[in-house]
Amino acid sequence: MSKIWDEREKSLEEEYFRKKEKELIEKLRAKRVQEQHEKAEAATVHCPKCDGTLVPLTYEGVRLDRCVNCNGVWLEAEDLNRLMKQPESHGWLSRMWRSISTADTD
Repeated sequence: MSKIWDEREKSLEEEYFRKKEKELIEKLRAKRVQEQHEKAEAATVHCPKCDGTLVPLTYEGVRLDRCVNCNGVWLEAEDLNRLMKQPESHGWLSRMWRSISTADTD
C-alpha cells in the first residue's frame, strides 16, 4: 500500500512542477513579447508637429520622413541642399509634391 502512495505522491509532485514550468514559460513569453513591443515603439520616430508616426521614403535619392497623421515632410538640412541642387524641371518642391501625391493614390 505504501508503494501506491509513494507513486501517487511522485505523480502529484511531477504534475505540480509541470504546472509551475508551464506558468514560468508563459510569463517569459509574455515578457519577450512586451520587450519586442517596447523596442518597436522606441524605434518608431514621432512627428515633431503632431506626434504621429514618421515613415521613411526616398525622393530623388534623398531620404525624407513623412508623417502619417499630418502628412508633414521632414528632412535634414543637407538633404534640402541636395534637393535644391537637382536640375530643375518645374522646381524641386513641385516635383516632390507630385511624387508624394501619386504615392497616396497607389
